[in-house]
Amino acid sequence: MTPNSTIEAVWRIEQPKLTARLARYLRDIGLAEEIVGDAFLLALERWPRDGIPRNPAAWLTKVAGNRALDRLRRTTMMDGKHRELAINLAQLEREMPDIEAALDEDIDDDLLRLIFTACHPLLPAEQRASLALRLLGGLSTPEIARAFLVPEATIAQRIVRAKRTLRDAAIPFETPRGDERRERLAAVLEVVYLTFNEGYVATAGPAWLRADLCGEAQRLGRSLAALMPDEPEVQGLVSLMDLNASRFPARTGKAGEPILLLDQDRTRWNWSLIQRGLDGLNRAMTLTTTPGPYLLQAMIAACHSRAATAADTDWIAISAYYQALALAAPSPIVEINRAVAVGMAFGPAQGLAIVEALKDEPRLKDSHLLPTVRGDLLEKLGYQAEARAAFRQAAELTGNDRERALLLTRAGD
Repeated sequence: MTPNSTIEAVWRIEQPKLTARLARYLRDIGLAEEIVGDAFLLALERWPRDGIPRNPAAWLTKVAGNRALDRLRRTTMMDGKHRELAINLAQLEREMPDIEAALDEDIDDDLLRLIFTACHPLLPAEQRASLALRLLGGLSTPEIARAFLVPEATIAQRIVRAKRTLRDAAIPFETPRGDERRERLAAVLEVVYLTFNEGYVATAGPAWLRADLCGEAQRLGRSLAALMPDEPEVQGLVSLMDLNASRFPARTGKAGEPILLLDQDRTRWNWSLIQRGLDGLNRAMTLTTTPGPYLLQAMIAACHSRAATAADTDWIAISAYYQALALAAPSPIVEINRAVAVGMAFGPAQGLAIVEALKDEPRLKDSHLLPTVRGDLLEKLGYQAEARAAFRQAAELTGNDRERALLLTRAGD
């Protein structure tokens, strides 16, 4: 592994943790992210020359911590406005000498504070999710834009405005309690969900699967589940992630190429993870009589997990669950997935009818998903030329190298 690739890997894992920890002291998310970014830039300069440190995370933490100390010293004045910063400065100075031992101390609490702060109701919904994906998932602006199906400039503007709003309003860096926590939960769950999805099928780059990003989402989900054990949607989301993550060993070939669900060797699935997901689903279903979007998706994933072979899949049940999901949380992405399920349960012609109804949907204009599913259904109906054209269109739209290669193969190119 080259120094630059090591730095990129460490960035994915450590950036959210460092930002969360520094934000606790600095009380400024934007400033914390800026300092962490500076630390990684210094790593890009020094590691190729001096070698990778024995403990990269500790090195980055120390550099970022020292820069935070410098900033706190410059801004701390003993008046009412800055007294809290002075206390934080003293605490950070005490912790810095033993920074390696403190790396994982209270990190879940810091991350939860960060995600709930990023999802503060003062921010518009789209800003909350964009900012938290940037801070917690380490996603780039293009990756977030693809996740939300909006232009990159829009996402960049949302993130800048969100940071400014939180700073100017002096929003406390804390985990909310009681009714406020429940009100802000939907935005938090959306962030965890989209972060996992970005790892499950990366929107860009050479890798189809980013297990590290999925792992971050799963860890955050488990932290939320521990914080809110009686919330069915939290438990449902954790179950959904576990069931989907169970397929990781079978989702890629030896060369990293994608293997689609119906073609996977199910003996390679992680059956202990499936059992954990199914157990979590059963617990979640005892908490409500009206499943929400994440619980419904977990029920869909469970149908796949319970099928010993692809032919055993209960597509009629999956179609029904997608219909319920379309009512609970309508979106064009849900409709695309419903088209797949309907096509498998009742024939490709019925699935194609759903797809064709989406052809003028503006939110899908730059997405590869619609032509991918359309191509698959056309191929099953015997319209080979039209199917190949759809796969080529999808290949042009996807930002993922592996997915593009798969689509071009299906197009016969």
